[in-house]
Amino acid sequence: MSEPLDVMRKRLHMRSIRRGIKEMDLILTGFSKAHLAQLGAAQLAVYDRMLNENDHDLYQWVSGQSDEPPEYSGLMDMIREGAVGITKPTA
Repeated sequence: MSEPLDVMRKRLHMRSIRRGIKEMDLILTGFSKAHLAQLGAAQLAVYDRMLNENDHDLYQWVSGQSDEPPEYSGLMDMIREGAVGITKPTA
């Protein structure tokens, strides 16, 4: 039996706000609050897989220090939009 979307969103929100490094707590908490409610099942599944990645890798992807795997690029673009000011100064 698959997980209901509302339960999945709550679980992913909790995983977003309790990361290994504070920077990712801030970045993913903001993303979670702003976007999880609008993501469909397929995007939520990709986000779920992405949350299994190492926080240091995630931070490098968000901050543009290295390229993310192609499957995460759409989500990473959304995450980067909300990370301005955390990963780099605002313009």
